[in-house]
Amino acid sequence: MTKVFIDGSAGTTGLRIRERLASRKDLVLLELPDMLRKDPEARKDALNSADVAFLCLPDDAARESASLVSSGSTVLIDTSTAHRTDSAWTYGFPELHGQREKLRESRRIANPGCHASGFISLIAPLIAEKALSPDVLLSCTSLTGYSGGGRKMIAEYEGADRNPLLEAPRLYSLSQVHKHLPEMVVCCGLSQAPVFCPVVAPYYAGMEVIVPLHASQLNVEGSLLPDIYADYYRDEQLIRVVPSGGEAGFLSASALAGRDILQISVEGGERITLIARFDNLGKGASGAAIQNMNLALGVPEDTGLVI
Repeated sequence: MTKVFIDGSAGTTGLRIRERLASRKDLVLLELPDMLRKDPEARKDALNSADVAFLCLPDDAARESASLVSSGSTVLIDTSTAHRTDSAWTYGFPELHGQREKLRESRRIANPGCHASGFISLIAPLIAEKALSPDVLLSCTSLTGYSGGGRKMIAEYEGADRNPLLEAPRLYSLSQVHKHLPEMVVCCGLSQAPVFCPVVAPYYAGMEVIVPLHASQLNVEGSLLPDIYADYYRDEQLIRVVPSGGEAGFLSASALAGRDILQISVEGGERITLIARFDNLGKGASGAAIQNMNLALGVPEDTGLVI
């Protein structure tokens, strides 16, 4: 029986992973009593006793936990930002060509950021297939449900006396400094970060990542983009290229809430929008973490996922 420990199981991502794994018959969850959750020795013992350990912690705490692991057999899956551009860790986006094989062998996996997952799913294939140049100047708008902000933000949005400003979408990271930007640049092979506009809106879960392009920015005809995506993701279970048009001309950011797939669509002609939709708590967080665990364990990749 595979032993799994969640370091930081009280946070939003940790709780969701715990809920998802509770019904798995092939796993046993190692748990610490509340009084020992922050005890370094208890955590060290649990981390080294586990076959797989999820780090669902702030960056500094995740680095500390990683330093406690001396077992060569423990697979660490870090859901924080701490190790996403660290060359000693494997970036946990299996759908990037060549990445799945690395993840099957890795003992240090950095789970992607939610916004980054959408951007990378759209841009990495176009860079790889030379449809876009690495020095292209891009912008990206990403809509997310408030669950992506963690327990504090969830409490703010669901409070009886919530601030009226929360009734409308809110742009944030106004300084153009966002923790997902480094992985977006590195994993896509870009020379410059995009202008990035994340927006949190008053719905619980779901994400819509939008990258606008002029056809003149492309090295290929814009009409070929759906085929490029379809070919790149041809054998993937969790990424699906869908026809344009959406839901009667609309595309809801919450359409895939509760599922672990990611949909890609291409809209427009001379002016193009590339769109990735998924659940920020699914393919954007806990679903991706479980997918990476499944790969490391050698079990079917979609085990325990909702597709």
